[in-house]
Parts: sequence; C-alpha cells; structure tokens
Amino acid sequence: MDTMTEDEVIRVAQAACDALSDEDDTLKREVLTHAGNRWSLGIVHALGTQGKLRHAELGRRLPGVTQRMLTRSLRQLERDGLISRFDHGEVPPRVDYQLTPLGRSFLARMVPLWMWLLEHTEDFRSARVRFDEA
Repeated sequence: MDTMTEDEVIRVAQAACDALSDEDDTLKREVLTHAGNRWSLGIVHALGTQGKLRHAELGRRLPGVTQRMLTRSLRQLERDGLISRFDHGEVPPRVDYQLTPLGRSFLARMVPLWMWLLEHTEDFRSARVRFDEA
C-alpha cells in the first residue's frame, strides 16, 4: 500500500469494510476498542520493547494505570490473542506476559501511526489554537 495514493488506500479499505459480515464487523470494532485504548497500547508497546514482563513491572511502566484497569486490559489483550500469559504455578504467584506473533504484528502496524502523530504535533497544536480562538 506504500505506492498507493491516499485516495486509493481509502477506497481499498472501504471495499474491505463493505465486504465484512455483521459478525466480523462487530469483532473488528471490539478488537479495536480493546487494543486501541490508552492502556492496551502502552502494554503492547512495553511488551514489544521490553519482552516478558510481570504485572507489577507493567504497572510501573504505565504511570496512572490502576491495578484493576491493568488487569482488565491484560485480560482483553489475552482474549484477543495479542498477548500470552504464563503462570509459573508458584507461591507466591508469578505470572509473565509477552506479545504473541499477532501482538507483534499489531505493534509493527501501530508504529507508523505513532510516527505520523509525532510528525504532526505542531499541526495539531495549531489546529487547536485556531479552533479555540474561533
């Protein structure tokens, strides 16, 4: 898709969306809701750059996340197949999380979006100033 124009990319994406069944469309929306939230993106990034991490280690890498929200996000990512959970069966409990191949693929596709956001930070700031002044 790198050689396609923006309009061509949009047309191809729309055709793919139009071809989805209602069930697939619902699944796609649910996965995007789970995987695209603030904490899930942070979890995927941390696991992608740091490798296996425990619950508490992930919490330290995500300032502001509550234990409840971290646990909920981890469960949703695991259910969607983006991360795997390994319980060592020890006392005290020791559980590690890591990205699955599907999770690594997701992260690799999120990086260009992140880079685009970084490249356009000033554009966003200017747009907000114009909007707020109007």
